[in-house]
Amino acid sequence: MPKKETAIGIDIGGTNTIFGFTDREGNILAEECLKTAQYGTAEIFVSALYKKIQAAGEKIKEGVEIKGYGIGAPAGNINKGTIEHAAGLPWKGIVPFARIFHKYTNLPVIITNDANAAAVGEMVYGGAKGMKNFVVITLGTGLGSGFVVDGKLVYGHLGFAGEIGHTAIKPGLSGRVCGCGKKGCLETYVSATGLKRTLLKIMADSIEPSELRKLSFDKIDSKIICNAAKKGDPLATRAFKQTGQILGFKLADVVAHTNPEAIFLFGGLALAKDLILDPARESMEENLLGIYKGKVKLLESLLNTRNAAVLGASSLIWSNEKV
Repeated sequence: MPKKETAIGIDIGGTNTIFGFTDREGNILAEECLKTAQYGTAEIFVSALYKKIQAAGEKIKEGVEIKGYGIGAPAGNINKGTIEHAAGLPWKGIVPFARIFHKYTNLPVIITNDANAAAVGEMVYGGAKGMKNFVVITLGTGLGSGFVVDGKLVYGHLGFAGEIGHTAIKPGLSGRVCGCGKKGCLETYVSATGLKRTLLKIMADSIEPSELRKLSFDKIDSKIICNAAKKGDPLATRAFKQTGQILGFKLADVVAHTNPEAIFLFGGLALAKDLILDPARESMEENLLGIYKGKVKLLESLLNTRNAAVLGASSLIWSNEKV
């Protein structure tokens, strides 16, 4: 009996790295994760990751034939196979990630920006099937973006197109400090960590009662804020509204640049659904140039949010076969 052809999709995040064995139909046969920040060097991380992948593969009863490794990572450069100066990862500078990975395998290793990988996944498996112009915004520890124009993913001259998370909301030297070294970056306001910072600012500037005031700093995260907002907590609700408004303001610029049919949101913060979608949609429409008003859909990803990035990363292997 022939083994099942699979691609390994790897999503490297600032907090966790998730990988999965994915077949051509988008079924994930096995999926596991490890803590990214536990590994001080990329070499140690890749060694641990590869061992976990091998162990997970042995547990799949039908047996698998791995066709390649697709990797989505912050500041991943598909042209060079590198991760370069990623603000949210423990490894600084330019990391030759594909070359390190090739110490363990001769199979294709394709690495790109995590949001670019998600955009490919949305096009292959999700809500962007049949679309030639769309944008994917990833809302996790940081904010990433992937642009598809005329049916092709935009990588740009250096391979780094799609970094709107590090475009400025606040001009000059004002605004929140970002892990990239700049101030006022979009992801410091619109991300899981940005939402928390917004909530804490609201709490500091207000004496309004909230159940969240009983929690310590370390206990508060985006899920807790989301649950509080769903229960009607006024400060949590205000934090989501402000976050959505800033996102929508910036998405109006995105529409002007690429004229997409749709913009998809996915990631942990997108699980809040209307809490962030409604204020973002309202703010985007308010700031759009007249020719675009009412013509751009703002949607939640149709992929399962938990494994969307894994599907996206694995689809890099399948799409590469067609090139």
